[in-house]
Amino acid sequence: MKAIVVGSGFGGLAAAALLAQKGAEVKVFEKNEMPGGRASVHSDKGYTFDMGPSWYLMPDIFEDFFSRFGKTPEDFFELKQLDPSYRIYFGDKGSVDIRKDIEENYRLFDSFEENGAEKLEAYLRSAEEKYNLAVNELLYKDYEKLGDMFDRRLLKEGRKLKILQDMESFVSKYFSSQEAKRVVQYSIGFLGGAPGNTPAFYHMMSHIDITMGVFYPEGGMRKVADSIYRLAMDHGAEFSFNEPVEEVLFEGGKAVGVRTSSGEHHSDLVIVNADYAHSELDLVPEGLRTYGKRYWDKRVLAPSAMVAYVGVNKRFDAFDHHTLFLDEDWEDGFETLFNPKKAAWPESPSYYVNVPSRTDTTAAPEGCDTLFILIPLAPGLEDTEERREAFLEKILDDLAEKIGEDIRPYIETKRIFALEDFRERYNALRGTSLGLAHTLRQTAVWRPSHRSKKADNLYYTGGYTHPGIGVPMVLIASIIVADMIAEEHWR
Repeated sequence: MKAIVVGSGFGGLAAAALLAQKGAEVKVFEKNEMPGGRASVHSDKGYTFDMGPSWYLMPDIFEDFFSRFGKTPEDFFELKQLDPSYRIYFGDKGSVDIRKDIEENYRLFDSFEENGAEKLEAYLRSAEEKYNLAVNELLYKDYEKLGDMFDRRLLKEGRKLKILQDMESFVSKYFSSQEAKRVVQYSIGFLGGAPGNTPAFYHMMSHIDITMGVFYPEGGMRKVADSIYRLAMDHGAEFSFNEPVEEVLFEGGKAVGVRTSSGEHHSDLVIVNADYAHSELDLVPEGLRTYGKRYWDKRVLAPSAMVAYVGVNKRFDAFDHHTLFLDEDWEDGFETLFNPKKAAWPESPSYYVNVPSRTDTTAAPEGCDTLFILIPLAPGLEDTEERREAFLEKILDDLAEKIGEDIRPYIETKRIFALEDFRERYNALRGTSLGLAHTLRQTAVWRPSHRSKKADNLYYTGGYTHPGIGVPMVLIASIIVADMIAEEHWR
């Protein structure tokens, strides 16, 4: 059986490896010059940057994926648990560290509010329960119709899922201090959501980062992408880079291949890992689209971002490997991201600084630091070179004030990547950096389908589909799709 995969992000790489292992003849077409999709790499003057994903969370999901090939993650890269897991600056009130040792985190929460440790312990018990339910019952299951959501087990556990309650109200039942609330809510940014529009079910993220811990693969997330790329090639998959797909080919309502700049390429089925909206609107003829323009216009998109890749010839002690700067006006920040009427380049944003050189000796020259500075932005904003530069200057002013030192005199290399780059490099809808937010109406069965509902033998994987945003979730999406294809085509 011949299979074509469109795009080599984590979803495409995983799908290619899994299908090739099952015996398919797999060909992958990639628009850009390297595998990894958003996990691309930028290098300059001895500094190396992961351009996209920077957090290695949910190690059990990676272990499960590699075990399907008789491997472990450690067969490909050294995995280190970070301690501190991350550092958070609360406006101008200084910083705190979330530690590997849970007892230290309990003491930290006691400093936030009365009985903070007991509250955190209860909150994490609930988060662990949701996580175990998700992994064992929800994440690896495909949802094609509403009835798939309501088997006996899920109906029994339904009230515990807290799907109909939002994170903001749920967290307020546990904690009263702003510091505690923000520590347990910041991570929903990984889901592209805000406390007011994300189901409380996702408080399981606190189990993921506080209890399970935050890890780092030596060599960066690019090493993980490269590992899956090599797995796919080892099983016979072929890759063609700098060759964007221009059209999915159909015969009688069935996907039979793709057309690229080099011509037509035929196959028995097509799996799309490219941006879902771009694929449906630009690669599939109107009569065979599951989701048209009107559908995409109504979706709640996860934020975009401006990312500055900055190499500095000095190490700054104020940073840890992961450092978050949360603005005092937390709520207003979410308004500029998710309220279309207030969408704008923010005046006083929260932002994130990743410094992998704290852990990875290959990331920067000795005595230097690689800084990945990410500021969330609303998708669809006007993006110009002048606006980017002015915005970065504002962020660097704020950073200097908070850490007590200006990094600008030490900059040796700088690259800014923002909305127009996400559109151009990844064909991202309205320049989103993540895809669809995890609102209630965009979770599970309400996310775009893994299988076209209008065309045969056309499948989709990636962060737009269930289970959603994040590298572990995308790996699961490809497992779902590969199993679906195997069942339908290898009976």
